[in-house]
Amino acid sequence: MLSETPKRKDRAMATKMAVAKPKVPKMKATPGGSTYVRPAEMEWKPTQFDKVWIKVLYEDKAEGEMTCLVRLDPGAYLPMHIHPEIEQALVLEGSMSDHDGTAYAGDYVWRRPGSTHDNHSETGALVFAVYRKPNIFQHSSGLKNGGR
Repeated sequence: MLSETPKRKDRAMATKMAVAKPKVPKMKATPGGSTYVRPAEMEWKPTQFDKVWIKVLYEDKAEGEMTCLVRLDPGAYLPMHIHPEIEQALVLEGSMSDHDGTAYAGDYVWRRPGSTHDNHSETGALVFAVYRKPNIFQHSSGLKNGGR
C-alpha cells in the first residue's frame, strides 16, 4: 500500500470538508403541538341562513381564519357575498352550485380573493371549508356569532 504524500492528504482533507454536511440538531416532537378535533361529537350550529349549519373545527378570530364543516340542507341558499381572501371547499357529500358550475362529492373548488357569488344546493351537501378571512355578505352579517 502506498503512503499518501502530504499534498494528497491536504487534497483529501479539503475534499472531505467541501462535501461535509452541516450538523443539524435532531428534531423532536412538540408535546401538545397537535389539536385533535372530533366533529362527530360536535353539535351542528345554526347560521343566520335557513338550511345552513356549521361545525367550527378551527378558528383564529384575530386573523379571521376558520376551518369548518358546512351542512347545506336540500334547498339551502347562501346570498351574494365577496371573498376578501381565498376560500377553499371540498364537497364530501351531495353537491353545491354557483354561477360557474356545480361541485359534487369529491370535488374541490377554490375561489379567488375578491370574487363574488351566491351559492345553493338542490340536493344538500356536506362541505369541508377553509376561510382566510370572513365572507362579506351583501345584505347580511353572516353567522350569528361573527359575520361569516
